[in-house]
Amino acid sequence: MQPVLIIAVALAGILLGQLALFSENAGGLIEPFLMVMLFLIFLKVDVREIGQSFRNVRFSSTSVLINFVWTPIVAVILGYAFLGGSVDMMVGFLMLLVTPCTDWYLVFTGMSKGNVPLSTSILPLNLILQVLLLPLYLFLFLGTGSSFDIGSILLSIVVVLAVPFAAANAVKVLAKALGRKDAVDGGVDRHGDNLQLAFLCMAVFAMFASCGSLITDDPMVMVQMLVPLGIFFILNFALSRAVGRALGLPFDDTTSLTFTTMARNSPLALAIAAAAFPGSPLIMLVLVVGPLIELPVLSLASAAVLRMRRKAGAAPD
Repeated sequence: MQPVLIIAVALAGILLGQLALFSENAGGLIEPFLMVMLFLIFLKVDVREIGQSFRNVRFSSTSVLINFVWTPIVAVILGYAFLGGSVDMMVGFLMLLVTPCTDWYLVFTGMSKGNVPLSTSILPLNLILQVLLLPLYLFLFLGTGSSFDIGSILLSIVVVLAVPFAAANAVKVLAKALGRKDAVDGGVDRHGDNLQLAFLCMAVFAMFASCGSLITDDPMVMVQMLVPLGIFFILNFALSRAVGRALGLPFDDTTSLTFTTMARNSPLALAIAAAAFPGSPLIMLVLVVGPLIELPVLSLASAAVLRMRRKAGAAPD
């Protein structure tokens, strides 16, 4: 029911976003909800495992090749095939696909029992590469150069990640000092997944409530985006599973590769678009519509991975 729940929450956000009370205030809640989600995830992550994961060169190089070589090429082909009549839609579509996710992909990795420390280890590299390469992709494929404040973007993402990471580790240190480590770990094991889903839903609601009027003003954009985005997600899901098997990656690592290469960083792309293309609302609309399609697809992918895990008899590390 997770995909249905996320779709329902997104639709509720769009509906209530027509009211000024929600549309004017919801935007400020997105980051706090994402930070609580990440806090719950990092409670499960041993910081020593992250350091070990940095040495997994095979995973990192494969992820980079899919995200920054394969995906831009696929994005351009799909964009010209389905959106070629609109330059602004092409720009938004390319910006969405060439920016790998830096937050909720960890949530879906955790829900799918993937290797969260390994997924976390690739995050800094993905973040740096997407910010550096995005203007290059726009120039090479669309002839559109842009300038934006990289420093402020990096700072906002670092805050969203660093605060929950530090808070989670502080709680673990305090729990150990007070002799409550087992109680905290047990509570996280019992309730962590449901709490993550709850705060994910709240973040989704806030995102669509803050931008609901954009979608209702031009609903056909979602229809136009449905096919190319659907093809992209199917291709990357199949590719990541096939590559994981071909490389002999453990099931958990292949799951991490799946969500690292499927999930997109629409909040970052939207922030960049607002700064770089303030006179092009269609670009921002494409980036708002993207998660409405992406989040249910990631939920379906999570359910599919869990079924594959049960069928394969794979146990999470």
